[in-house]
Amino acid sequence: MVQAAVRDKPKYAGRRTRLDKPELLAPAGSLEKLKFAVHYGADAVYIGGRKYGLRSNADNFSLEEMREGVEFAARYGAKVFVATNIYAHQEDLDGVADYLRQLESVGIAAIIAADPAIVETAQKVAPGLEVHLSTQQSTMNWQAVQFWKEEGLPRVVLARETTMEEIAEMKARVDIELEVFIHGAMCSSVSGRCVLSNHFTDRDSNRGGCCQSCRWKYDLHADEQSVAKPGENLFTMGSKDLCMIKHIPDLIDAGVDSFKIEGRMKSLHYVASVVNAYRQAIDAYMADPERYELRAEWVDEIGKAANRPLNTGFFYTTPGAEEHIYEPEEKPAPYDFAAVVTGYDEASGVATVQQRSPFRPGMEVEFFGPGGRSFVQRLDELADEEGRGLAVARHPLQAVRIRTAQPVQPMDLMRKRL
Repeated sequence: MVQAAVRDKPKYAGRRTRLDKPELLAPAGSLEKLKFAVHYGADAVYIGGRKYGLRSNADNFSLEEMREGVEFAARYGAKVFVATNIYAHQEDLDGVADYLRQLESVGIAAIIAADPAIVETAQKVAPGLEVHLSTQQSTMNWQAVQFWKEEGLPRVVLARETTMEEIAEMKARVDIELEVFIHGAMCSSVSGRCVLSNHFTDRDSNRGGCCQSCRWKYDLHADEQSVAKPGENLFTMGSKDLCMIKHIPDLIDAGVDSFKIEGRMKSLHYVASVVNAYRQAIDAYMADPERYELRAEWVDEIGKAANRPLNTGFFYTTPGAEEHIYEPEEKPAPYDFAAVVTGYDEASGVATVQQRSPFRPGMEVEFFGPGGRSFVQRLDELADEEGRGLAVARHPLQAVRIRTAQPVQPMDLMRKRL
């Protein structure tokens, strides 16, 4: 009788260290966004490479950009993870071993993977890379978490459908790190397992090509006749976005190890604003849990970057029809990203900013930076780099000089009130 070979799996013996506070994990769709996410308080960022990830339309990273991102993050004590979370067809696996070795060589701390072939390949060829299980595996019970621990994984990214009670039970039964989405877009399918994109556009959502067809506008028909009346809005079925800024104590008490923000396709302003708010809330709770109070400015900061109405997802109850968006919604806050501060002269009180959307004298703007620094002012005169007056800053990435009401710092941001 031939006995089956027994594979030696790396056994994960439990937590390596107990973090002083949960990790704040931010998205970074580009090298610039990575730097701002870290600067505004992220403990780690997750990015995509040019292969094997689920955001093929993001400004994904070359190996050289990854190396620069790792070096920048290290100056803040932060880490960089890479999403390799496709479900691979056979042709997708060509070159994966070499790619994983390259990630290890540039200093990537972990990959986020869903396909067992990629998981096992990483464990064999790049032992310096941690492997975190992607939410694409839809893990929602402690037995599955235990299985992945026994497969040698130190961390599981839970399905967005997991409840707070289920998270607490997982932590009670399995000594492993749990990563949970706490902010951002929700999928209308089960943790990204949608096939609408495949059928409508031949773009595979589980190989990085999702066209977000759940966000489209549709005309409803019954018996080949349009249901909509003339002038009515077209039908949409997108879910509201997740936001847990008001429930930080519950997440920490449940034992969540990593607070994950969704949004590699989102703007620099979005990433900085959301990270800024959660960083302050987490730090405040960990500093004094007994006297912790939610601050209105953290909620306001989230609102200034929000794209859609917000809710608490599946944490406390199963979302119903009221948690979907069927009508065109108003922007929650009338703000727009306007500029990045690149320099400040203390003697003159003049800042140099890089334009990101048009602004003009007389407009109300808000400057803000890490740690909750912010102030509002009306813009006075504008000038270009040569000191010539500007009626409007209209050119993308144009350097503009502005007298500010208070000192500012490089990498502070300016948003305008619409």
